[in-house]
Amino acid sequence: MNIYKHYTQAQLNDQYNNRLHVPDFAAYLSRWEQTSLTVAAQHANFADIPYGNHARERLDIFPGNKPCTKVLVFIHGGYWQLFDKAMFHFIAPAFLRYNVTTVLINYPLAPAATMDQIVAATRKAMLWLQQNLQTYHVPTTDVYVAGHSAGAHLAAMLAADAALTNTHFIKGMCLLSGLYNLIPIQLSNRNEILQMDTATAIRNSPVYSTAVNTCPLLIAAGAAETAEFKAQSQEFWQSSLKNATPADLLLLDGLHHFSIPNAFVDADSALHKAMRQLMDV
Repeated sequence: MNIYKHYTQAQLNDQYNNRLHVPDFAAYLSRWEQTSLTVAAQHANFADIPYGNHARERLDIFPGNKPCTKVLVFIHGGYWQLFDKAMFHFIAPAFLRYNVTTVLINYPLAPAATMDQIVAATRKAMLWLQQNLQTYHVPTTDVYVAGHSAGAHLAAMLAADAALTNTHFIKGMCLLSGLYNLIPIQLSNRNEILQMDTATAIRNSPVYSTAVNTCPLLIAAGAAETAEFKAQSQEFWQSSLKNATPADLLLLDGLHHFSIPNAFVDADSALHKAMRQLMDV
């Protein structure tokens, strides 16, 4: 029996289990952790700055050299239930070399937090940055956001927030292997922890947003990802264009769910070059 598109329950679960499709996924996670430890030791940073009262409402700032004119905010993935910003410090050096201050944020995780609460925390982080970046001698005029997987979903939810995008606080976004329609997630075994009902899934699905957004989007997915992950990016790109949002879609040959963050920081990759072009650095 099909429960979503042409997928049975087992097939849908498979489509959203990236670890099954990348047998050496653990090596990628280990590399991120080890590289990030080195980055934190070698680059000056402000760690665990609170933007709210929850223990996970914290962010890290890696300041660019003065005068810094650009800011990149990175939101990590982990199906809204895993990982920590410290694991993704490896993102920073690729942008620090262009004098881009890099910010990495944490947010409350499921099952302790609901999807609504997770989305609200991410928005809180961005509003905090809007008010407080200058305290860290960082201008707030050119802020860009990137996210991977669930982090790309959270970034895309910000794109529909007029207080952040139509005020031109956020100048552009790069969304990596994101989840923009939460209905298939709600129907899959991923929902055992997330506990979304249909209304929650729709309310938190950027693909259903009709908000007018002038913030340019760079939507990227690996060509070696599952059909559903590629469809997520393609369908969000199409819905963004319908809303008159400037959006580009990159389907990147040879990349899968765990290699696309590496390409994001690889100076020779098409993805990194596209991000630099978006940021004009």
